[in-house]
Amino acid sequence: MRAVIVIPARYGSTRFPGKPLARQTGKYLIEHVVEQARKARGATDVVVATDDTRIAAAVGSFGGRSVMTSPAHPSGTDRVAEVMRHGEFAGAEIAINVQGDEPEIDPEIIEGLIAACRRPGVEMATVSAPLEAHADIENPNIVKVVTDRSGFALYFSRAAIPFNRDGAAGPSPRYRKHLGIYGYRREALLTLASSPVCDLERAEKLEQLRALYLGMRIFVHETARAPHGIDTPEDYAAFLKRYNASAGAPAAV
Repeated sequence: MRAVIVIPARYGSTRFPGKPLARQTGKYLIEHVVEQARKARGATDVVVATDDTRIAAAVGSFGGRSVMTSPAHPSGTDRVAEVMRHGEFAGAEIAINVQGDEPEIDPEIIEGLIAACRRPGVEMATVSAPLEAHADIENPNIVKVVTDRSGFALYFSRAAIPFNRDGAAGPSPRYRKHLGIYGYRREALLTLASSPVCDLERAEKLEQLRALYLGMRIFVHETARAPHGIDTPEDYAAFLKRYNASAGAPAAV
């Protein structure tokens, strides 16, 4: 099965406009993501899906590939679906959606998604990691996922799931944090992108609930550590510190 890694990237982030083009490491943020994606084994292509010519030009400057997509897409999933509907990627069986703000994404996570999507009966795959702090259980910004014994998602929620009714008196439930990285079989992706928002998704603001509502089976690949996504300028500043510490050199100005 041919697998394509698609990296949605848009310029107009509310909390961090122009985020993919941040370049204080000497490389564009989107360049770091592409480099990590290229390390993953099992994919034939890595392509950036964008609606902004500035991002496309930046990707071209470091030898990356990009596809221009509609500016009307409400989500990265829709952008990935457009790439998979047309052109040279229309025949690919698997799409891996890696967010354009994950410069530290572990290539092994991507490989795990590719492997999961090649398994019989898997229409979608995603990733979970242990919660980093006890307070994350009640944090609505941290999405939790519960799976069955075979690793397929039962539900995703911003609420504390599973709910620990007996509290400290009972055994501690196994809480897992959901990471917004996805693998799709082609037909599942196109069905998801063409289906209307369901009530569960509308209530929790979680697109993957639309897939569960449609009856899709989502396999949850487990990783030991969550990568640090970049949502805000403060997140980027923290990434710079980690990057410079590992490189042993000052940041580019």
